[in-house]
Amino acid sequence: MAQILICWLGATDLKASSENEKVGLGPIAQAAKARGYDEIVLISNYGKDRSSKYIKWLHEKTPAKITAHYESLSSPTNFGEIYQTASRLVSDKITEYGSSVSLTFHLSPGTPAMAAVWIILAKTRFPAELIESSLEHGVRTASVPFDMSAEFIPDLLRGPDKRLEKLAAGLPPEAPEFENIIHQSRIMSRVITKTRHIAPRSVPVLIEGETGTGKELLARAIHEASPRKGNPFLAVNSGAIPSELIESELFGHEKGAFTGADKQKKGYFEAANRGTLFLDEIGELPMLAQTKILRALQEKEITKLGATQPIKFDVRIIAATNRNLIDEVAANHFRSDLFYRIVVAVLKLPPLRKRPGDISLLIDRLLDQINQESVDEPGYKHKEISASAKNLMLQHSWPGNIRELQNTLRRAALWSFENTIDVEDIREAMLPVLKTEDDGLLGKPINDGINLLQLMEKLAQHYLKRALDEAGGNKTKATKLVGLPNYQTFSNWLKKYGLE
Repeated sequence: MAQILICWLGATDLKASSENEKVGLGPIAQAAKARGYDEIVLISNYGKDRSSKYIKWLHEKTPAKITAHYESLSSPTNFGEIYQTASRLVSDKITEYGSSVSLTFHLSPGTPAMAAVWIILAKTRFPAELIESSLEHGVRTASVPFDMSAEFIPDLLRGPDKRLEKLAAGLPPEAPEFENIIHQSRIMSRVITKTRHIAPRSVPVLIEGETGTGKELLARAIHEASPRKGNPFLAVNSGAIPSELIESELFGHEKGAFTGADKQKKGYFEAANRGTLFLDEIGELPMLAQTKILRALQEKEITKLGATQPIKFDVRIIAATNRNLIDEVAANHFRSDLFYRIVVAVLKLPPLRKRPGDISLLIDRLLDQINQESVDEPGYKHKEISASAKNLMLQHSWPGNIRELQNTLRRAALWSFENTIDVEDIREAMLPVLKTEDDGLLGKPINDGINLLQLMEKLAQHYLKRALDEAGGNKTKATKLVGLPNYQTFSNWLKKYGLE
């Protein structure tokens, strides 16, 4: 894959070519020596004569191919001209190399307006590595941890696309019920689109997802966007009900039905009548309870403990699980007939590590909530988070998903003494990643076969993430920690294993 550096020619670079010791090699030559590029694309608005002397000097510093483009700008801060020039040249290079190109944009040479355009292009149209360089710190990847795509795409251009999506999906023009589900990633947008499509219908819904992904929040949004809004929404943690009380809790009992039943009680099915019953962790229910729920759903009626007459009910069932129910059915841990009864509509909530661009938004929203909740507490200080601390959070895998993210922010806000939460506050607030059976990559039985490529991927992802965490997001340091030969190899591994 061709490694291409694209940058503007800056005044400091021109000074460096005149052997000015105060500026050293200058940003471009410094990057060329530190990183192995196949081609360096220079954009210059200084004129051909002045630029050609620098190019000749640069040829002596690097074996890379050097391509120069001379552009006349009305002003070095004219965003429109800078954007048009840069995007045209990047497009040309992508056309020339096709998919076998890895782009790097240099932020240091040129004006702040030029650097800003590189950031916009890298975060929207042309995914690229952003670098910066200085005499003091050398060449390093620029810390721009925020996914700014949604912010820089004009609403005027996004509007027609969104209206078309709504028309195609048969969705209402607005859906305020889903405003609390913070997202901008494509994978979550698809989930929300599907959810809005089925929300007005009374079909049963099964929400699958890891612990902490927001299954109950999504269930509440479905209820609020349905005709049942205004009627009860009851959430039941199925796994927390003692087995001897399940029937009483779900279906209710009459006075005197059993020892201690000193008064009549409504069960969840009756109490949620004309509304929504959210059965969280439905995979935890014992078989007997599954059988009784299946019968209730089939007959649309329940019989209280101690009663002889059934009661009709009208309830929409939304179930949720962090297990794979198909596997549970295959293992005879879950009734297949109940499974097919509740899987009319299946929504799969992705884990946080598979939601690029969402973590930054969630950090901002959750920190706002923490500030609002804490405002009346003694010693309250309004908390903000530093860019480096946020960057560390963006590199974390978050096995506990949104719940873990929220609790980490709470701990960091509680223990930080300053108004700004810094890297050390976040690092101390993070919990160690719990080991699971899958972590035992060695010693697995191979009688029935193993997926070696999958195991290698899991091992690589684990140590690449740890290296980035330990290095505070600094890829150069992380490269050394995992023993890879150079920075570019480390970046290629990140892309290969879905971490870039």
